[in-house]
Amino acid sequence: MHIVLVEPEIPGNTGNIARLCAATGMKLHLVRPLGFSTDDKYLKRAGLDYWHLVQIFYHDSIDELFKADADASYYFFSTKADRLYTEISFTQDDYLVFGKETAGLPEALLHDHWDTTVKIPMQSEARSLNLSNAVAIASYEALRQLSFPALQA
Repeated sequence: MHIVLVEPEIPGNTGNIARLCAATGMKLHLVRPLGFSTDDKYLKRAGLDYWHLVQIFYHDSIDELFKADADASYYFFSTKADRLYTEISFTQDDYLVFGKETAGLPEALLHDHWDTTVKIPMQSEARSLNLSNAVAIASYEALRQLSFPALQA
């Protein structure tokens, strides 16, 4: 399973997500431009000493990622979606795609992939969840559906 962060901005969130990937065996894809240096001390601190357990892939654009694995299923997370993430039947090779903290995913990308765009439910007055929290919620639902492959329960 794959986590994709499109233009992440906050190093602490990306570090937390890297740590999640290390703990779950999920692969992490970072789509440039990044809002920080990969040498950032906050990024490193958030990921603790788990960096050697994370498979990280860098892409210069979302289209580059799509070309790298054209046959995969991609699920796009957005507060604007109509469909809940729990309505998806995830598979081991799926990509869970999240946007940057301040703006989410680009409107054009959501429009082009509306049938696979999903949301995590929350109060209507709340603008959004923290990115690393949203990734954790979605990741563990996908892993739960797959009976937590390769994880100690």
